[in-house]
Amino acid sequence: MIRLGLALILFALCPAFFLSSVALAKEGAEKPNILYILADDLGYGDVQCLNPQRGKIATPHLDKLASQGMTFTNAHSGSSVCTPTRYGLLTGRYAWRTRLQAGVLDGGNDEPLIAADRLTVAGLLKAQGYTTACIGKWHLGFQSKSQAAKGDKKKGMGNAGLPIGAEIIGGPVTRGFDLFWGCSNARTMSALIEGDRVIETIEPVTMLPRLGNRAVRYVQERAAEAKAGNPFFLYLPLTSPHTPILPTPEWQGKSGLGDYGDFVMMTDAIVGDVLTALDQAGLADNTLVIFTADNGCSPQAGTERLEKQGHFASERLRGYKADIWDGGHRVPFFVRWPGKVKAGTKTDQLICHTDFMATCAEILGVKLPDTAAEDSMSLLPALLGTENAVSRQNVVHHSISGRFAVREGPWKLCLCPGSGGWGKPGDAEAAKQGLPSVQLYDLSTDIAETKNLSAEHPDIVAKLTRQLETSIAYGRNTPGAKQANDVEIDILKTKKGRAVKE
Repeated sequence: MIRLGLALILFALCPAFFLSSVALAKEGAEKPNILYILADDLGYGDVQCLNPQRGKIATPHLDKLASQGMTFTNAHSGSSVCTPTRYGLLTGRYAWRTRLQAGVLDGGNDEPLIAADRLTVAGLLKAQGYTTACIGKWHLGFQSKSQAAKGDKKKGMGNAGLPIGAEIIGGPVTRGFDLFWGCSNARTMSALIEGDRVIETIEPVTMLPRLGNRAVRYVQERAAEAKAGNPFFLYLPLTSPHTPILPTPEWQGKSGLGDYGDFVMMTDAIVGDVLTALDQAGLADNTLVIFTADNGCSPQAGTERLEKQGHFASERLRGYKADIWDGGHRVPFFVRWPGKVKAGTKTDQLICHTDFMATCAEILGVKLPDTAAEDSMSLLPALLGTENAVSRQNVVHHSISGRFAVREGPWKLCLCPGSGGWGKPGDAEAAKQGLPSVQLYDLSTDIAETKNLSAEHPDIVAKLTRQLETSIAYGRNTPGAKQANDVEIDILKTKKGRAVKE
């Protein structure tokens, strides 16, 4: 009876899953090329078309992309920091179900966060005939062959010191990708990796333009095969505008807002280059393009200075990267798919980066196993403008310190007294100030999360808390067979969590 009760609760939470899981006929199922571009630490308000009143950075290529497809104004990364978001995007599973209960992986000398036997979206697509590539920042853990042989689990080395020719294990080419070309993370950009070997050491300032050039070349290389019916999936996780903020000389001074504004403009231009490559190769009409970011803008980008200059990287949202407030995880999200997604449309449907795998599965008419994509719900009905499409009903958020929040409808419950991250007040400071231990906001009237309504609505606090507890207990946020989390989940962080500065 308990298991049935949990299943019924999950049915109530996410009816969209049942509509989305009605697979397309496998015969004749469409196989578009898929380009997924993930910016690094780009705030919701950093894109001009999303923030025309409080944004001062020109982003013409992203604005054009938005005009050519659908803009999701209520899209959320799986976490307010990097590694856990990337895990969720590629697996369809919240990263807080893994050993990573707070923070991010340190660098290139970490055991892989994605288990070897876990289905990734790259593995799913590869099984359906796609050629798969990851060009950019991985940040999901791998080790060098020598480190693994020694059983070396020392943290903090990254891959910056790996010599040319060093072999890595547990990287992208072991997790469903045919090609990897890039780096471990934004702090270890001197080692350039191809496949499973370090091929070159470079100056970090050259990493971003080289990623853009390699992505353009990949599109050109795959054009003939794609036109012949052999599609590709290109996952392009950029290293920008994350720190170190490194605009190349031709972009310096372009924004009038300092290096961060210049770096955002450079990022926009590189996205434009890749989209132009699709056009020139004749692939744009049969390519599903998604652009988003892994979390909000980092305060390390100089957000206080930018706001004094009139640029608000989080638009009206409270907080920035690392925080449980929406500035930490509400992100730009644009989808272009000519002939399928109507140009110039917007939706406030609630979505999460974990939804990518279920979306791909439904496009291809593939049934996902119970042991995969436990927190993924298809976006296809929304993309196609399906009449009366039922949307995702709730999302679980996670901050750098491992603090939880859950939202349903207009309500958002944060299970901490402060930011859960780097914003002020932090949780310890908020507790000293005597602030309530939880925060409840009505986002329909208070998108900036300024008025805590937890005392006025204890029933809603209790309801949303139960929903989170159910999601944790059942090992998934979608209907299906009960699954196990990898570790015990400490919902209120009563035990000391790990929070690595990214």
